[in-house]
Amino acid sequence: MQTNQTDRLALIYFRDSVDEDPVGVMSSWNDSSHHYEWQGVICSGRHPGRVVSLGLRSKGLGGFLSPHVGNLSFLRSLVLQNNSFRGEIPPSIGHLFRLRRLDLSNNSFRGQMPTNLSQCSNLEILNLIDNQLVGNIPDDLGSLSKLRVLGLAKNSLTGSIPHSIGNLSQLYTLSVTENGLQGEIPETLSKLRGLRFVHLAFNQLTGEIPPAIFNISGIFYFSVGDNQLRGSIPLLSATLFLLSLLLVFGATCLLVLYLRPYRMPPAFSTSTFTITVFKDRCPQILEG
Repeated sequence: MQTNQTDRLALIYFRDSVDEDPVGVMSSWNDSSHHYEWQGVICSGRHPGRVVSLGLRSKGLGGFLSPHVGNLSFLRSLVLQNNSFRGEIPPSIGHLFRLRRLDLSNNSFRGQMPTNLSQCSNLEILNLIDNQLVGNIPDDLGSLSKLRVLGLAKNSLTGSIPHSIGNLSQLYTLSVTENGLQGEIPETLSKLRGLRFVHLAFNQLTGEIPPAIFNISGIFYFSVGDNQLRGSIPLLSATLFLLSLLLVFGATCLLVLYLRPYRMPPAFSTSTFTITVFKDRCPQILEG
């Protein structure tokens, strides 16, 4: 049976796996204080001593992420963004079925993404941007029905974009730029009517942009440049897409259409294609 002592022990293992601490964050993690007083740790009000949030963003921490973090069974948020953690992401994170936010971006994690992240069935934000991850994007991520943000950019991921991503009906941010992804852009992305930010640039994607994507009226950033795409976008589809953006964001927005190279009607070239809408108080791309 897991208790608050289980959580304390898991945190001690986490502390002992940190070997760089330039600002002394771990100094508060000592035996003379309760772990709810430790910096970055938030415990439950209903279940005393059970850790619900571990947030240590931009603390200069380095080391390995202890697999014992998977014993924090009440954890809802794990944010270690912008540190120097290295090694593999422990598969034990897949045991955290209450987890809603996992942000390990801007670190030096290596290896493959844990294949059991799909067991974190309440996950809403998955941000692994700017690490050194390799291998394929797990197809099972498509079962995360509550996922709203998927950030995998700036890694070394290969393979194709899973068609199962089209099952993420709540998704509004998809960022997989600067990887080595191949294959075609899945037609299933056009099912995601809530998409707002789509960044697929700087990969090795081939084929054509699925035309049904341009029926998603809410997109305010769409980038597929620097791939190996072919074909063209019918002028009518592109025009309606731009008009729908203007209708959604209103006349106060600044609309920028970037096409390189540009070809006159009846089609726009897709070798580099970025549509961006800038507007005051636009929603953040990755919540933070």
